[in-house]
Amino acid sequence: MATMTELSPTAGKFSQDVQGDEKLSPGKAPSLCSTRYGITFITHLCNFIIMAQNVIMNITMVTMANSTNHQSQFNSSTERLHVDSFDDPNNSPKSLPAGAPVYDWSPQIQGIIFSSINYGMILTLAPSGYLAGRVGTKRVVGAALFGSSFLILFTPLAADLGLGFLIATRILQGVSLGLGYGGQFALWERWSPPHERSRLCSIAFSGMMLGSCIAILLFGIISQALGWPFVFYIFGGVGCVSCLLWFVLIYDDPVTHPWINITEKEYIISSLAQQVNSSNQPLPIKAMVRCLPLWSLCFCCFSHQWLINVMVVYTPTYISSVFNVDIRDSGFLSALPFIFAWVVGILGDYLADFLLTKNFRLVSVRKIATVLGSLPSSASLVVLPYVASSYITAVSLLTLSCGLSLFSQPGIYINALDIAPKHSSFLMGASRGFAQISAILAPTVSGFLLSQNPEFGWRNVFSLSFAINTLGLILYLIFGKADVQDWAKERKLTRL
Repeated sequence: MATMTELSPTAGKFSQDVQGDEKLSPGKAPSLCSTRYGITFITHLCNFIIMAQNVIMNITMVTMANSTNHQSQFNSSTERLHVDSFDDPNNSPKSLPAGAPVYDWSPQIQGIIFSSINYGMILTLAPSGYLAGRVGTKRVVGAALFGSSFLILFTPLAADLGLGFLIATRILQGVSLGLGYGGQFALWERWSPPHERSRLCSIAFSGMMLGSCIAILLFGIISQALGWPFVFYIFGGVGCVSCLLWFVLIYDDPVTHPWINITEKEYIISSLAQQVNSSNQPLPIKAMVRCLPLWSLCFCCFSHQWLINVMVVYTPTYISSVFNVDIRDSGFLSALPFIFAWVVGILGDYLADFLLTKNFRLVSVRKIATVLGSLPSSASLVVLPYVASSYITAVSLLTLSCGLSLFSQPGIYINALDIAPKHSSFLMGASRGFAQISAILAPTVSGFLLSQNPEFGWRNVFSLSFAINTLGLILYLIFGKADVQDWAKERKLTRL
């Protein structure tokens, strides 16, 4: 008897084929000590470096910019963007090294500097997955990591040369980071068995949140002890070393890996044997443009990334200014939300897999995860300005907001694997490229709001984030799907 079956590489659907996949049980191949998990942890380290280099300006800005000239724009209690907390009555940061230059950048200029890196990322996120499928993930991501690290080393000099040089350097760095981030998607098509894909992706991409955490934690200490330029020198050097590890240890697929165990190689290859390879297939662009579930996915990614970017960019500034803490303590307090988020990022996918074992529909799991990662996070930020008198409550809300936001990882961020598995690399890059527009708009708009409305600046920033995030969530709940779309289906004749 013949039947037509559609194949999807998402982890969420593996439970439908458990009985048929007994021969591919992961127990027959090592897990945590396996090569595929080694690849995952190296990618975790790569993502750690990528995100640390991405947010490096967010915390060093507290010491790079001279807030004294802009202090009158904000009131003396909770609505200041930058307030030096040092005890000098003239607000002179004596505790910082004398050799570290300070620039006269307004809050609006700071917002432009924050967002400039994302102009480059938008250009490369969408095509990077397609390029990696053609050229190889090893080359694309390795070159991207080296390029970003070199530009990080050059950033202090660019700042001295002028604002134009700094912005141009940040845009070029964004080009490299976009290639490094989006180029990873092709790796999981060749290294991760379908029922392990979500888990391996979660471990790999959780490195980004750990990068934010450690970066914010250390940048303040380094800035205060050595001066902010050394933050760029140290993490640029670490990136160059990580680049060497990447080129030595990463291979594009199990077939070309020289040290992989034969059993594991056969396990991975056999588990991916029926997976469709779309590298030589044309992209159905017209069908994609007309696909409402895909648009709802993109808009929800956009709205959620708006929330994430407000938290990542402005958490150090908010804590430093509102609670008048020095740069070192600001780093410790700002890192707490990202520590919690790193843990949630790893555990979130296990929750999704648990719900699937309880016979939840795949689309329901995706939407539940997205709701948990969107609504509580944005609501916590709205409450934040009303509890500014208590730093414990405020930091707790920031921690809750940032941590819960990672529940969306097994939701909207891997939904492209469900609706179009053949073109998942391109679509995951394209959806993140669309979402990256918010990384340009969020800091720019937030900087404008903080400059134009001293009394209610932070309140307006957080309320706008809530409104945008809620709108994107509603669109996804109405139009989001988790089944393979007609234009992405691949049918194969099989015998039962």
